[in-house]
Amino acid sequence: MADTSPTVSRQPPSPAAQQPIGMFEAFLFWLKLGFISFGGPAGQISIMHQELVERRRWISEKRFLHALNYCMLLPGPEAQQLATYIGWLMHRTWGGVIAGALFVLPSLFILIGLSWAYVAFGEVPVVAGIFYGIKPAVTAIVIHAAHRIGSRALKNGWLWAMAGASFVAIFAFNVPFSVIVLVAAITGYTGGRFAPGKFVIGGGHGAANNRFGPALIDDDTLPPEHARFSSGRLLRLLLVGAGLWVLPMGLLTLAFGWSGSLTQMGWFFTKAALMTFGGAYAVLPYVYQGAVGHYGWLSPTQMIDGLALGETTPGPLIMVVAFVGFVGGYLHPMFGAEHPLLAGAVAASLVTWFTFLPSFIFILAGGPLVESTHNEMKFTAPLTGITAAVVGVILNLAMFFGYHVLWPKGFDGAFDWPASVITVTAAFALFRFKRGVIQVLFACALAGLAVHMMGI
Repeated sequence: MADTSPTVSRQPPSPAAQQPIGMFEAFLFWLKLGFISFGGPAGQISIMHQELVERRRWISEKRFLHALNYCMLLPGPEAQQLATYIGWLMHRTWGGVIAGALFVLPSLFILIGLSWAYVAFGEVPVVAGIFYGIKPAVTAIVIHAAHRIGSRALKNGWLWAMAGASFVAIFAFNVPFSVIVLVAAITGYTGGRFAPGKFVIGGGHGAANNRFGPALIDDDTLPPEHARFSSGRLLRLLLVGAGLWVLPMGLLTLAFGWSGSLTQMGWFFTKAALMTFGGAYAVLPYVYQGAVGHYGWLSPTQMIDGLALGETTPGPLIMVVAFVGFVGGYLHPMFGAEHPLLAGAVAASLVTWFTFLPSFIFILAGGPLVESTHNEMKFTAPLTGITAAVVGVILNLAMFFGYHVLWPKGFDGAFDWPASVITVTAAFALFRFKRGVIQVLFACALAGLAVHMMGI
C-alpha cells in the first residue's frame, strides 16, 4: 500500500505509449473532478469518459467500459466507484482511496454549509420562497427519473409486472425496501436461469469500439502487479475494511450507547449503502422510511428540501444522506444544546463515512477479480430484476413528494395550485425540452420566490 508509483506493463510495447502519470498530477485531476461532477451519474460518467478516455488517454474505452460494467453491478454510486477503480488501477490502493474520496469530499463540505444555512435561515422569506419553488421541481425530477430508468429497464411484460408489483408492495402494504430488493434479486436470478431472454438484457453502455489513440492503460495492457488476484492481499483488505467499520461503530456505542443517534445513524446508513442498487433515487424511499418514518431525524418537507440541495451540488446524489445526518444531528444535538452546529457536522461526516466505506471495499477487493478477464460481465439477471423493481419504488417516491407539495396540509387542506403549475412546467421542461436539472431547479426557485413574495 505504500508504493504509489503507476506500475503498468504492456504487451507488446508500443512506441506511442503514454508517459506514466504521477500521483500529484492525478491528485489535481481527481480534486478538479470533485468540484465539477454535476449532472448525476450519467453526467459524471460522461465527464470522466471525456477527460480520461478521449482527452488525457489515461485509459482506453474498452477498459473504461469494462470497469463501468462492474461498478454497475454493485450497490452504491457507480460514478464514484468508477473513479475509485481507475485511481486504484493507476496508483494502487492509495490512488483509489484518493480518487474516491476527492469525488465525495467537496460535496460533503458544500452540503454541510448549505445544510447549516437551511436550518438557520430556512424561515427567512427569501429562502422560504426559493424552497417553495424547488419542491415542485424535485417532484418533477423524480418522475422524470422513474421514466428515464423505466424506459431503459422495462423491456418486456415480465419486467413491467415486477415494477408494478414493487409499487403496490411499497405503496399499499408499506413493505420495507430491503425486502423488495431481495425478492427482486431472487426473481431476477431465477428468471435468468429459466427465461434468460426476459431477464438478461444487453449492456447499456455502447460498444467499446471507439478509438482515440494509444492510452496509458490500453486494451492490451497487462494488469499491474497490484491488480493481480492474491488471496493474502484480499484477506488483509477485508480485515482492514472490517476494522474501519468496527472501530468507529464501537467507539460510538461506548460513547452514546447502541440506541444513541450517532450509533443508529452509522448502523442505518451502513445498511442503506448495501441497498443502493439502481442509483440514489432507488434508495431514497428506504432512507425516507428510516430517517423520517422510524427515527424521526427530519420531517417529510425537510427530506424534499434535502434532495433539492443534493441536486444542486457536485458529487453523487446519494450525498443527500449528509443533509439527513446534519439535520438529524442539528435538531437532536448529542453534544449539548449549545453545540448544534458541531453535532450536525459530526453527524454528516459520520453518515458519509458509513455510506461510502462499502464502496471502497467493493472496488479494492473486487478489482483484481475483474482485471482477470476483459470479457463482458456475466450474471446481470439479478441486477435486471432489481432495476425493474426500483422503477416502481421511485414512482412511489414521486407520489409521496407530490402529495406533500400539492396538499401541504393534507387532503383536508387546500390544493396548492401555484405549486401544481410549477410542477407541470418543470416536468414539461424536463420531458419536452430536455433541460438539465440545474436549469430547472434555478428557474423554479425564481418562480417560487416570485409567488412567495406576491403572497399568492
